[in-house]
Amino acid sequence: MKILAMDTTAKTAGLALAEVNADGSVTLLSEYSLKTGSHSTTLLPMIESMLSLHQLTAADIGLYAVSTGPGSFTGVRIGVATVKGLAFLHNTPCIGVSALEAMAMGFERLPGLIFPAMDARRNTVYGAAFISDGEGNVTRLTDDEQIEWTDFADKARAIAENYPDLPFYGCGDGYDIRREEVLDTSAVPAHLAYTTGFGTALAGWRIFAAAEDKSVFTEAALAPVYLKKAQAEREREEMLTRNAAERGE
Repeated sequence: MKILAMDTTAKTAGLALAEVNADGSVTLLSEYSLKTGSHSTTLLPMIESMLSLHQLTAADIGLYAVSTGPGSFTGVRIGVATVKGLAFLHNTPCIGVSALEAMAMGFERLPGLIFPAMDARRNTVYGAAFISDGEGNVTRLTDDEQIEWTDFADKARAIAENYPDLPFYGCGDGYDIRREEVLDTSAVPAHLAYTTGFGTALAGWRIFAAAEDKSVFTEAALAPVYLKKAQAEREREEMLTRNAAERGE
């Protein structure tokens, strides 16, 4: 089975073509990473190029995987809409995965703790914690959440204290804007510092392979997962609150 996986939740778009082997392991066939922030104009050409180079079409894909959040509202919608359209063509199974879990999956061969963090603005991040045994098994320790950066850093340090013999890694663009406050994490290989298509493929295959009922992975069931309200919705609520206060309500 061939998997086409993508992540458009951040400024860097990740796309990967992978193949599931007879033993259930996953081999990377091709991977693109493009940091433009303009996923609406670059994602489809990337997909067309990758399939063409492998002499494949959408009919040859057995599973689509896409990061459904958290992350950029626009980016998430673009990725989800693209996969829904491709999956609909041939009634191909498709699966949504956490962008944070997809990042953590990149560390499946490195034993240690993983703390992916994505910038959520207003001094907050989308964050979670995972642990890898270095043998392909990545286990979630906390749920995805939007959290104050300092609270996330404190939580990560507290978790690390329970595993004194393990290194711990920080990845994601949540670290980029806080270089002076970065957690004391181990050095992260550059290719694992951000979201990747292959991480999404690994996370998607793990969920798909473990499911007893695979008929649930349809394009109709695929949907974005947001951890916070859209900016326009937040601004509207703030405006209503101010107006109510001015009226003395």
